[in-house]
Amino acid sequence: MKILIIGGTGTIGRKVSAHFIATDEVIVVGRTTPNISVEITNTDSIREMFERVGKVDAIISIVGEAKWKPFEDLSEEDFYVGIKSKLMGQVNIVRIGKEYLNENGSFTLTTGVLADDPVYMTTAAAMVNGGIHSFVLAAALEMKNGQRINVVSPDYVEDAYEKYKDFFPGHNCIPMRKVVNGYVRSVKGKGNGEIIRIYE
Repeated sequence: MKILIIGGTGTIGRKVSAHFIATDEVIVVGRTTPNISVEITNTDSIREMFERVGKVDAIISIVGEAKWKPFEDLSEEDFYVGIKSKLMGQVNIVRIGKEYLNENGSFTLTTGVLADDPVYMTTAAAMVNGGIHSFVLAAALEMKNGQRINVVSPDYVEDAYEKYKDFFPGHNCIPMRKVVNGYVRSVKGKGNGEIIRIYE
């Protein structure tokens, strides 16, 4: 398979990329990657990326930002950070990318546990994650040419333990192999419209 991984150099992306590179042709793209890069808040940049990559069998998105602040401190612009980046960035990857995805190909987006189990200071991020879940459920009903779409939603991952441990009291820190398996299930399986929750 020819697999495009957008955000393949991040905490989760590195492990996902390493797994698929062992068996498939993988193109890793990020905001600052050499040769091909992308800014997901810019539709021209997304389209240019796809033009350079060409047709692929799977598109994995592990990208997007959102503000973490107490609700009372969140401005309208703070909410738009996540809307423009993590939400619409991934929506536009699908909206534009469907023309570059081969027949029977798959999209895999990324969210996280905050959609179902938010913690303090995550109102903006939780809202965006929930929106992506709803988008995937609805878009799956209208995919053409055998194309599929799913989303992987992990709890906080072991490779980010030190960074996030104080924000997620009592949550299970997820082994990276389980997180990677979520992406494998989406790409190599037959599911469509699935929210692949990895919370334990």
